Amino acid sequence: MPELPEVEVVRRGLVDHLVGRGITTVEVLHPRAARRHAAGEADMIGQITGASVESAQRRGKFLWLPLTRGGDAADAAIVVHLGMSGQMLVGPGDDRHLRIRAGLSDGAVLRFVDQRTFGGWAVDPLVEVAGTLVPGSVAHIARDPLDPLFDRDAVIRRMKAKDTEIKRVLLDQTVISGVGNIYADEALWRSGVHGRRRASALTKPALGRLIDDATDVMRSALDQGGTSFDSLYVNVNGQSGYFSRSLDAYGREGEPCHRCGAPIVREQFMNRSSHFCPTCQRSPRW
Repeated sequence: MPELPEVEVVRRGLVDHLVGRGITTVEVLHPRAARRHAAGEADMIGQITGASVESAQRRGKFLWLPLTRGGDAADAAIVVHLGMSGQMLVGPGDDRHLRIRAGLSDGAVLRFVDQRTFGGWAVDPLVEVAGTLVPGSVAHIARDPLDPLFDRDAVIRRMKAKDTEIKRVLLDQTVISGVGNIYADEALWRSGVHGRRRASALTKPALGRLIDDATDVMRSALDQGGTSFDSLYVNVNGQSGYFSRSLDAYGREGEPCHRCGAPIVREQFMNRSSHFCPTCQRSPRW
């Protein structure tokens, strides 16, 4: 599933291609693509058609497009759920998995392609949370480390108060958003911390270093266009990211640790896979 760097790459592309354009037509080509819009597909199409895209916004892994009409301030947004394989593409392309097609006022076409049909669009009212307008469905999501208003000290305190595995805390989008399985493994490897260590057992300086390592690895991934393992994650032009070539832990089972040479280990965690170095990241003693 796309994490912060991948979603940010998409957001930046949408800024270039969508902001200031009107949406002239909307076609929903698969009912699952509109299933999150409670009032139904026809209502979603009606709310989008004729509106203009004011901006492209993101918090963590959540992406939305505030909509305006007739010069009024935006009070609703298209919330884009990328799911496992959702793509926001501008221009022509392979339409085998096309789920939503939107015509733009400049003649371009925005296409939502989703092979696995886990993603979709919904129109959501904007609400104010701590001085920032966000879709109501995103109001519970914490700020991410690339947010200018991210409060590092407050997040350290929240993490320290959690008596559960540190990887579970990193994946909790209500504590710190944007970090998913890939970048959690990478940050933990950089910090030399095993994902099953209790967050409450780590010192505040150690938690701060972990946040900093997560921030650094996501910035590095963003610089390389995100992490792509197959054709399911691409930017708005259909191009893949290259950070998968720079990974130190995730997906490297059996390969030598770049720090000590020990084989990277994979184990099950929360219905996912965790990758770590058994030498650099010692298992906790219970």
